[in-house]
Amino acid sequence: MFQPGEEVLPGGAVGMIADGALDGVDVVYGIHLWTPLPVGTIATRPGPLMAEPDEFEIEIRGRGGHGGLPHEAKDALVAGAHLVVALQTVVSRSVDPLEAAVLSIGQFQAGTARNVIADSCKLSGTVRSFDPRVRELVRSRMEDIIRHACGLHGVDYTFEFYEGYPPVVNDPHEAARVLRVAAQAHAEGEVRECERIMAGEDFSYYLKERPGCFFFVGAGREDGSSAPHHHPGFDIDERALRHAINLLIAVADDAAADVQQA
Repeated sequence: MFQPGEEVLPGGAVGMIADGALDGVDVVYGIHLWTPLPVGTIATRPGPLMAEPDEFEIEIRGRGGHGGLPHEAKDALVAGAHLVVALQTVVSRSVDPLEAAVLSIGQFQAGTARNVIADSCKLSGTVRSFDPRVRELVRSRMEDIIRHACGLHGVDYTFEFYEGYPPVVNDPHEAARVLRVAAQAHAEGEVRECERIMAGEDFSYYLKERPGCFFFVGAGREDGSSAPHHHPGFDIDERALRHAINLLIAVADDAAADVQQA
């Protein structure tokens, strides 16, 4: 299957499923080329593998004014800057340290000129977790902090929280199959069980419909110098494409043999 829209909510998988992409399918596998792993490395794990990627938007509305007369304005930029710092306490001080959660602000937009106090400010970012209870805790604490911070600065706000894809949860039997077949058929690199990863992936919707496994194929430089994903300098070692296709075929053949025997 080749699908559009994996990076943008609501993703492409839901539409693919609705159009019948899984009709007649017994098991489903997905591959992600992954530059944090050296080329040739194969990695996955049974159970939870990738997090649910939620998104949020905050808009702060104050009153603009002259930079030399701040007492006549309500500075939305200062309120936004306060939020950037304060929201970092949600994970560090409200989430159980034994749980997994991430809150990252990726965009901050405010101001039009160097001598003008900003009348509005926009922040957006992402929340990552595995447990719905943690997601709700993070959302609730964000609402509390935003409300009190904006009240402190005398500005108004809107807060939107968009629930993303479910976490990627591999079927234990199929994850074991991938690791076993990789160890047998792939002689060019390490095969290992990996830790959970806080990135998200809408392949999770396929795994809610059918047993299967999502796995990583290393595509990074062997010296570890590859740029991370979503970086302007991102690139892959294209030998990873051959490794990925060969492994996908081997895993599919192994699964097909099980179906025929059944």
